[in-house]
Amino acid sequence: MTERQHRAVQHRSALAGIEAMTLASNHVFPRHAHDHFGVGVIDFGAQRSWSGIGQVDAGAGDMIAVNPGEIHDGAPLGDRVRGWRMLYLDPALLVDHTSDERVGPIEIARPAMRDPILAARFEQLFTRLTAQVPDHLAIEQGLLSTLMHILGRHGTGRTRAAGPAPAVAKALRRLDEAPEAPVSLAELAAFSGVSRFQLLRGFARDVGVTPHAYLLQRRVRLARRLLADGHAPAQAAGEAGFADQSHMTRAFVRQFGVTPGRYRAALA
Repeated sequence: MTERQHRAVQHRSALAGIEAMTLASNHVFPRHAHDHFGVGVIDFGAQRSWSGIGQVDAGAGDMIAVNPGEIHDGAPLGDRVRGWRMLYLDPALLVDHTSDERVGPIEIARPAMRDPILAARFEQLFTRLTAQVPDHLAIEQGLLSTLMHILGRHGTGRTRAAGPAPAVAKALRRLDEAPEAPVSLAELAAFSGVSRFQLLRGFARDVGVTPHAYLLQRRVRLARRLLADGHAPAQAAGEAGFADQSHMTRAFVRQFGVTPGRYRAALA
């Protein structure tokens, strides 16, 4: 059996609206989604991810990306440790910094890209954002340069797949609006107007995960926002609908690779 190895560091970021992480792990991340745009680079090793366009592989030097709400997972190739750095950007930040340049909604077209120019700009931006003494002018310029390159070379233009079936859309709306509230499959199916079997099958087909897995992700993302707003982990766990803090911690680590306490400390 391969020994589990995992190290995640949540860095202090010099710019509000951007979170920075460094990871080295052979951990398998289950299917999940984020509220932010994620952009990163594989520093060593390789990984395979499920995405909306199917399975994609990324190796050392490749850029990786995910859009808000986009279901994805991640597993090391060959069970070997892979290392990567990520920046998670608030969607409002992208809108603010690119409003003069873009037409239509922002979307990164591919989850894995071989782009040495983008990798170099990302490296510089990540270093500046996490520096002990940040240069804010250089950070702003670097951020704009990086975003313009992403949108110019890899942005939008991808035709979105048809939306979920009406019953699945109703279930998603219920889970999105109140993830902290308990709900059974029977209640969710009745709300959506279909049988439990029809909902379960349609949800997995259209969303990529089961209703329970999706609800758990939404609760983790809610807990993440509560922690960022200064809530203590125990309080965030209760308000996000978890049975207790340990339950939240396990789900949080599975999705983000770092404990709630370390995440909150990095933002303090």
